[in-house]
Amino acid sequence: MNQSQRSKDVRSLPGFAPVDTESLTTYDFKMQSLRASLLELIRRTSAEIPDDVQKAILDSLDNEKKGTIAESALKIIERNIEMAKQKSQPICQDTGSIILYVDCPATFDQITFEETARDAVREATKKGHLRQNSVDSLTGLNDGTNVGPGSPTIHFHQHRSPEIHVRLILKGGGCENVGAQYSLPNEKLKADRDLKGCRKVILDAVLQAQGKGCGPGILGVCIGGDRATGYEFSKQQFLRTLPDRNPSHELDQLEQDIFRTANELGIGPMGFGGKTTLLGVKICAANRLPASFFVSVSYMCWAYRRQGVVLKPTGEIDKWMY
Repeated sequence: MNQSQRSKDVRSLPGFAPVDTESLTTYDFKMQSLRASLLELIRRTSAEIPDDVQKAILDSLDNEKKGTIAESALKIIERNIEMAKQKSQPICQDTGSIILYVDCPATFDQITFEETARDAVREATKKGHLRQNSVDSLTGLNDGTNVGPGSPTIHFHQHRSPEIHVRLILKGGGCENVGAQYSLPNEKLKADRDLKGCRKVILDAVLQAQGKGCGPGILGVCIGGDRATGYEFSKQQFLRTLPDRNPSHELDQLEQDIFRTANELGIGPMGFGGKTTLLGVKICAANRLPASFFVSVSYMCWAYRRQGVVLKPTGEIDKWMY
């Protein structure tokens, strides 16, 4: 049955208003454009490291002592980045959890967007932009689509701007495994409910990660919140660029202090020793209940896959955000 036949059948049903075939065609075109835009967003996020991250890696390479394992590890990482971009192939075999952040006007059709995003994920997986690495937690089965409960994860936020911002993070399982959440006070670390206590537990998370998180890493931290929102806000910190500075003076000082101190621990790239343990530290604070004081630490590996687009009303890409 062709498009005109479907439209005629719909118009003939009782209780249905006449359907404009031209409007249907335009609507289909918008969804096709949105799907193509999301597919390209996934491809680029998977295959290309953002400029700010690549610059940080190159600066770290220049800073490492020549002839060391740390220098060799960073050279391999840089070569990996170049090859992935040239061949338009995933930077890492683990293309990670698919996390979308969508800032949109109140009239935005979130249901259709989510359906289109899931279709784009299926197509990206079929094309090899994403590895087939989403597994049913009860059966252990992998249907090869990367689509299922919680995959992809989409966070919608309404704003008063007419623009549609879509940002994507692909977060690997290795770095996810070394994230940590602390409840203060922590007697073992002698960490109280203050910024000094926060500093102690954040540095402990770095020390415990060692090379298991595919360092050099980036920390996203939330001070406060509950157990769920603390982790959620900590991951949102990965939407920031590495050179930016925290608008909070206290948190800015804490970020710079932890970054400097962590890189003096001698853990280095992949845990091989050296000067580059972290590429960045991003911290936010959220209100908490008086009875609770959580510090949630999310760890991002060197394969810091983050990209974003501003979409036109038609669903096409207007500009890239990073």
